[in-house]
Amino acid sequence: MRIAIIGTGYVGLVSGACFSEFGVSVSCVDQDAAKIAGLQRGEMPIYEPGLAALVAANVAARRLSFTTDLEAAVAGVDAVFIAVGTPSRRGDGHADLSYVFAAAEAIGRALSGPAVVVTKSTVPVGTGYQVAAILRDTRPTSGFEVAANPEFLREGSAIADFMRPDRVVIGADSDRARTVLRQLYRPLYLIETPMLFTDVATAELIKYAANAFLATKITFINEIADLCEALGADVQDVARGIGLDGRIGRKFLHAGPGFGGSCFPKDCRALVRTAGEADAGLAIVETVLRVNEARKRRMADKIAAACGGSVAGKSLAVLGLTFKPNTDDMRDAPSLEILPRLIAAGARVRAFDPEGMAEAKRLMPELVYCQDAYQTMEGADALILLTEWNEFRGLDLGRVKRLLASPLVIDLRNIYQPQEMAAANLSYLSIGRPTQPARGRIAGAGVTG
Repeated sequence: MRIAIIGTGYVGLVSGACFSEFGVSVSCVDQDAAKIAGLQRGEMPIYEPGLAALVAANVAARRLSFTTDLEAAVAGVDAVFIAVGTPSRRGDGHADLSYVFAAAEAIGRALSGPAVVVTKSTVPVGTGYQVAAILRDTRPTSGFEVAANPEFLREGSAIADFMRPDRVVIGADSDRARTVLRQLYRPLYLIETPMLFTDVATAELIKYAANAFLATKITFINEIADLCEALGADVQDVARGIGLDGRIGRKFLHAGPGFGGSCFPKDCRALVRTAGEADAGLAIVETVLRVNEARKRRMADKIAAACGGSVAGKSLAVLGLTFKPNTDDMRDAPSLEILPRLIAAGARVRAFDPEGMAEAKRLMPELVYCQDAYQTMEGADALILLTEWNEFRGLDLGRVKRLLASPLVIDLRNIYQPQEMAAANLSYLSIGRPTQPARGRIAGAGVTG
């Protein structure tokens, strides 16, 4: 099979590399000539574990190529995937579909024969039908079919998610489109991956509904964490206790400073907007957005309270800037809300992130950026753990104690246990957990971990 993928961002590049690993001939297309030239040299525009090696192997096998020539890329293909960005539109929060529509028009002009045009970008319900209308207007005789194939890739584990997904969702209104996409995903069918075939509109909504539900789980456990702090309970034990219920599940029940990233915030906003246009309320999702934004702001207040009520004149060491580990993505990261507030309150912030500092320097030039974790701590009045990179999970606590001017650790990801911090003579504040065992806990009771 031969396919073309329009867009070499996160979704397009990962999908293209993984499809080529299936033995498909893939041409990835982008208007950004500098990005394409870099990819041709083996330079990745994003950080994703394992991606550079996967791309290199399939380029060497001549299954994967990169080009700015759309017409050559789509000549004779079985399918063309649209994998361009759909950022939040300024003013109303809806998804900006201008890149999707521009790609559809360009595909219509370039197609010379029949092909399935597939939206892989996250798009509101009805976008597939709008893409079909654009294609009909641009190339009435091309014999195209339109389908939706939403992605469910987690940054930091995207390759594994593509190769062994929980499910593949394909929205198509014709037998031909279903046949082409079923054949394309045949390697996953052979390992018994669930394949869900729906109409185009339903597939589009599945993606938004999934992200909104996961964002709701995160926000729920964050509010439970606040209640735990008020009552002297332990949110991690609560999360285990409810997560072992098969109806709830353990994933996404990790208390922290709020969700961010390229998907959850913008997709929740777009879903709320879509619901409003359809005169169907989504009060839960609206509340999730409001609570999540307020939580990020409150984290700055939490840090100030731990520092004696004010951070004015204080030096703060911050580990982790990206919205999650194993990515360089800074979009809607909690750090972008928390750290400027601390600086505005008079703090001096020294920071380190394994992969995100290039983008962080552009977004927050007022921070002092350090070469490693320990350099950030030198003479600091507090250490703040903001993103749970693995290399921050095994810090030398004795060294941490010696480097800090004040032995205070504020852990917004619950990386450490209060007992080990107490043993290291470090004052320790985390999310939703008491510094001492909760009142009334019975020794030996409950699940431990």
